[in-house]
Amino acid sequence: MLIEVKELEKIYTDGTETPALRGVSFSINHGEFVAVMGPSGSGKSTLLHILGFLDRHSKGEYYFEGKTIDDYSKEELAHVRNEKMGFVFQTFNLLPRTSVLENVKLPLLYSKIKESQWNHLAKEAIEAVGLSHRLHHQPSQLSGGEQQRVAIARALVNKPQMIFADEPTGNLDSKSGQVIMKILQKLNEEDGHTIILITHETYTAENAKRIIRLHDGEIESDKMVDHRRKADHFAK
Repeated sequence: MLIEVKELEKIYTDGTETPALRGVSFSINHGEFVAVMGPSGSGKSTLLHILGFLDRHSKGEYYFEGKTIDDYSKEELAHVRNEKMGFVFQTFNLLPRTSVLENVKLPLLYSKIKESQWNHLAKEAIEAVGLSHRLHHQPSQLSGGEQQRVAIARALVNKPQMIFADEPTGNLDSKSGQVIMKILQKLNEEDGHTIILITHETYTAENAKRIIRLHDGEIESDKMVDHRRKADHFAK
């Protein structure tokens, strides 16, 4: 088992207490593609931040690879986050006056991988998202969909076990969004990556194999997708 949470709670305190997660429990195995779905304010991004070691829960238990988050030192948390997890957000967060290749290489600066391997790994990740022909372009020379593909390549460059994708199609038109979902499906089915997708759209969530629905910080349902949207491989 990769992830297990038991009665997870998150309470924000700013003068008053605001619960964001209320007793959430579930598990995720290696190689799953899970969509966490819910309206704005349902707690889905808060959950992603906790699962990705970007924030701490208030109560309950979170196990990653059999260890609770409290078993990890700050250095170990940083190592796991950089080596085993990749993150893709709604905003692309690319350096504006930096090439695609250099943007994708950024996570390697904080890795133990030899610098002599950086170019090869970055080019491999860029090829995986079909952008080898854009290697030396800057973000301003790319479409929104291409920029998000660069962000996915950057998330892949360390060869992580799992990818967290927080509303990855939120700033894209439907055609570009479909390309992004095809890439995520391919990474899951062919390369075995565990994918955790955060979305408020049913159409997007149905690209996953399983949907956890949140409402007001609680799990409303947790079901396998009956009629999954099957994405064909995108043309490079």
